[in-house]
Amino acid sequence: MKSTSIRRVLVPGVAALALALTACSASNEDPAGDSTGDTGSTSLSGTLNAGGASSQESAQAAWRAGFQTDNSGVTINYDPVGSGTGVENFNNGGYSFAGSDSYLNDDEGALTAAKERCGGEDPIEVPAYVSPIAVVFNLSGVDSLNLSAEVIAQIFDGKITAWNDSAIAKLNPDAKLPSTKITPVHRSDESGTTKNFTDYLAKAGNGAWGYDADSVWPIKGGESGEGTSGLINAVSGGDGTIGYADESQAGSLGQVAIQVGDAFNAPSAEGAAKVLAVSKRAEGRSDVDMAIDIDRTTTEAGAYPLLLASYLIACQHYDDANEAAMVSGFLSYIVSDAGQQAAAEQAGSAPLDSELASEAQGIVGAISGK
Repeated sequence: MKSTSIRRVLVPGVAALALALTACSASNEDPAGDSTGDTGSTSLSGTLNAGGASSQESAQAAWRAGFQTDNSGVTINYDPVGSGTGVENFNNGGYSFAGSDSYLNDDEGALTAAKERCGGEDPIEVPAYVSPIAVVFNLSGVDSLNLSAEVIAQIFDGKITAWNDSAIAKLNPDAKLPSTKITPVHRSDESGTTKNFTDYLAKAGNGAWGYDADSVWPIKGGESGEGTSGLINAVSGGDGTIGYADESQAGSLGQVAIQVGDAFNAPSAEGAAKVLAVSKRAEGRSDVDMAIDIDRTTTEAGAYPLLLASYLIACQHYDDANEAAMVSGFLSYIVSDAGQQAAAEQAGSAPLDSELASEAQGIVGAISGK
């Protein structure tokens, strides 16, 4: 496989999406209340700056609304700058916590940098948002498409260039496919969604994708968009375009049903949850790190293996006790039953199953000041 290791210089962004939220506790002992999301009384005040995965944008709005109902006093700024920039800004101390659509690794030193940022302790990583990635398209006269991972890989690698190509027609015998030129659109920024998408193509594409999984798009040139919204705008603005994005933000664009075994499955939270349930934990991680290696080749009925598990990244301890209590309070709400249900209703994500949720609650609930 061709390995792509592109190092970008990322400048800390100024948080732009203000989420007025409230911390859950005046102490570190029970910052989030119980798993139902009952946050209790508060006395904390202050501001947390955070950001990262743009896929979480809709869910963050739901978490804001749910948490704000009973709480006030703490302002949390979550800037949807993309996973790569979010992790970079967390590691350099600009963010109190980050959201990332792929878990930390040391391909470019991110895991080591996070450990250094957290005073030599292993960083916390818990899944908070599980969602299908939709292959979205805009093709006049065509509302639905079936595609295999192999064909998707050839499209994005420029080997299939017209919509009436025989490989596409074979999978869509009843569709009236035009000869329109295919215009693939990729993310221009460093993105966990890109890493999940390229991981899917590499593992499920039957050798058609000649690159490793990477958060930076591995092919030079081509049309692109910054962030999830930029990609959606680029696909929406042309005819014959195709891209990939968190399903919650696909809007009115067509969405591909991907081949799983002998079936073609549309993006769904239920299908994503099925895949996560059969996936294994990443090896060699600490007790506070819930990184999961997603099974991209499962043929389980109803499964949708093109998904992302978006993580919350934080430290176990913070120098400032007030900051620690605010981080613990907000993250505890996100992984609570109430927080997960709010995201499911707002963004169509799959709630964490009870065992994963309980483990995540225990990890973030233990965040404290030094």
